[in-house]
Amino acid sequence: MLVLGPCIFFKKNTIKQGIQNPVVLRTCCCAFRNYLLWVNFRVCKIFTTMNSVTSLKLVSQYFLIAIVLFSCKDAPGGKQGDLPKKQETTPQKQSVSLVVLGTVQDAGSPQIACEKACCKDLFNNPDPTRKVVALGVIDHEHKKSYLLEATPDIGNQIKALDNFSPSFSKPIPDGIFLTHAHIGHYTGLIYIGYEALNATKMAVYAMPKMKSFLSANGPWDQLIHKENIVFKHLEDAKREVLSPSLAITPLLVPHRDEYSETVGYIVEGVSKKALFIPDIDKWARWDKKIADVISGVDYAFVDATFYDAEEINHRDISEIPHPFVIESMTLFDGLPADEKKKIHFIHLNHTNPLLNKGSKQFKEVLSRGYNVAEYHQIIAL
Repeated sequence: MLVLGPCIFFKKNTIKQGIQNPVVLRTCCCAFRNYLLWVNFRVCKIFTTMNSVTSLKLVSQYFLIAIVLFSCKDAPGGKQGDLPKKQETTPQKQSVSLVVLGTVQDAGSPQIACEKACCKDLFNNPDPTRKVVALGVIDHEHKKSYLLEATPDIGNQIKALDNFSPSFSKPIPDGIFLTHAHIGHYTGLIYIGYEALNATKMAVYAMPKMKSFLSANGPWDQLIHKENIVFKHLEDAKREVLSPSLAITPLLVPHRDEYSETVGYIVEGVSKKALFIPDIDKWARWDKKIADVISGVDYAFVDATFYDAEEINHRDISEIPHPFVIESMTLFDGLPADEKKKIHFIHLNHTNPLLNKGSKQFKEVLSRGYNVAEYHQIIAL
């Protein structure tokens, strides 16, 4: 009966659901741990009645080992995609860390009203790693943190950033850097406002047109009037020094600038630099050579919205201009291997096969010497 206990407790469909759902599986493991505790108590009581002290100790040891093996902390599926715990995810002892807090295009994955195979299962079983593109920057020495982009997932991302910086006393970043006025890159600011965080003078780093757009339109202007945010002015190619260990430089890039200009950023730590360009029309339209910019940094997180034209049914790319991943790889294939490995593709549309690590396209990217940015990836700067 003791052996059959778990089988009676867990129905067949619960086990099947648990295998597919990490949260359910972790709950099952916790319940099984509690079951083992109960069994241990019953066995101990039996052996106490039999006055067998030696047997009692031996059986207790076996069950305590089983409890450790089935503990909730290491339950299968309990780590990937969950919010990091402060004591478990502190970056290595370094002055500045960069953390990937999201890799997906503005509208997320699954995307609203999507009926394609890439979305179908995700509505009922969301992938917690699929957050809209954002980076976090942590200056451990000076206890400062910054968020690059204000996405619709900002609540989760600010919490993750806080958990990646456990020694900091405040749960919110010291500032937010915006790239441009498309929905996935600034609309998270609404949660800084009166109905949510109600922050006091949160620093928002923005270019002139971006600042004007937010100042002249509601509900964003309310953030200014209530002093939830204060703007920090940025200029193209002007280095913004945030501490003796950290500086961020905006770089204007060509994109669909309906409401604001668009920038990428170079994040500079103590010894290394990272480039972040989540959106650009085409590399050839930029007044800089992307290969030259990559040569001046140690990591490059670059626009990979669409893998190829087939992915978007050969839609007119002039309507949604981005460099296809296959175009970027062709452009970069002539670079030395050490330069190619700097490149991390990011800002993936919900249809992009690079979201699937088992796809042939994902394997192709890796085989050619490139990387695909990963959720909660940490690098030292």
